[in-house]
Amino acid sequence: MPTERLSVVVTRRLPELVETRMSELFDVALREDDTPMTRAELAEAMKGCDVLVPTLTDRVDAAMIAGAGDRLKLIANYGAGIDHIDVATARQRGILVSNTPGVVTEDTADMTMALILAVTRRIPEGLALTQSGGWSGWSPTALLGGRVGGRRLGILGLGRIGQAVARRAKAFGMQIHYHNRRRLRPEIETELEATYWESLDQMIARMDIVSVNCPHTPSTFHLLNARRLRLMKPTAVVVNTSRGEVIDENALVRLLQDGGIAGAGLDVFERGAEINPALRNLNNVVLLPHMGSATREGRIEMGEKVLLNIKTFADGHRPPDQVVPSML
Repeated sequence: MPTERLSVVVTRRLPELVETRMSELFDVALREDDTPMTRAELAEAMKGCDVLVPTLTDRVDAAMIAGAGDRLKLIANYGAGIDHIDVATARQRGILVSNTPGVVTEDTADMTMALILAVTRRIPEGLALTQSGGWSGWSPTALLGGRVGGRRLGILGLGRIGQAVARRAKAFGMQIHYHNRRRLRPEIETELEATYWESLDQMIARMDIVSVNCPHTPSTFHLLNARRLRLMKPTAVVVNTSRGEVIDENALVRLLQDGGIAGAGLDVFERGAEINPALRNLNNVVLLPHMGSATREGRIEMGEKVLLNIKTFADGHRPPDQVVPSML
C-alpha cells in the first residue's frame, strides 16, 4: 500500500524546475502569482500542511507558530537567513526548521565586489550620464573615483560569504581586516592574509571600505549605529549585502548627506522594500533590489536543498540543514 505523500505549501513562486520536482515528490500547493502571502493566507496555510516552504518575505513568528495545525512538523526555508522565523518557538512546538546554507556564498560575494567597485568608481553616475545623452566626451577630471588596490577592507562577519569576499578583494590588491564574534583559526587568517580586530570600533575607524556580511540577530541589530558610523573616515564607504537591520539607516542617511562618509552600496534595507526616500536622492549611494543571490544557478540549488531537506525528513531522518537555536 503506497505511503501517503506529505502535504507541502510553498509561499512564493520558485524556479520551474524546482516546482516540477516538488510536485512529483509531494502533495504540493504552489503559489499562482509571485507575490508574498498575506498574514491571513500564511496562517491558513500553516493550519493544514505537513511542511511549509517559506521565504524571507514571510514572517513566521511566535503567534503564527502558535496557530499552526498539529500536522506541521517542518519549516523548510527557501534561503539561508532565518531571522524571519522564530526557531526557538518552533522547536518548543516540535517543529523542525531547515535552511539552505552555502548555496548563495559565491553569488553574494560577487555582488559585494560589484557594489564596492560601483561606489568607489562611480559606475552608476557614469551610466546615467551616457544613457541621458549628457556625455560630451572624455575629460581628465570627469567622474574621478578611487583605486581599490591598496585600500583597507573591513569585513564585518568573516563567515562563508565574508571569506569569499576576502578572497576576491585580495585578488584586487586590497588589505583584508575583519571583526567576528570569535577569531578564526590561524590557518584561515594566513590564507586570507586577514587581520583580526577584537574591537569593532577601532576597526571601523581605520577602514577605507566596510562590508557587512553578518546575519541579523538581536545582537547585530543596528550594530552599525549612529555612534559607530561617525567613527568612519570621511573618505570611507560602507557596503551591505547581508541584512538591512544591521545598519541604522536613518543615521546612515544623515551621515551621507553631511559628508561624514563618502558613499554606500546597499542591496538590503532596514524596512525591506520600503527604502528610505532620502537614499534615492543621493548620488553617492548605489541601491540594488536585494539581488545579491539572484542567479539562475543559485536559485535552483536553493530549491534542491529544500527538496533534500523535505525528502530526508519524509524518510524519517533529520534534515541535513536543520537549524537549532544554539546556532543563532
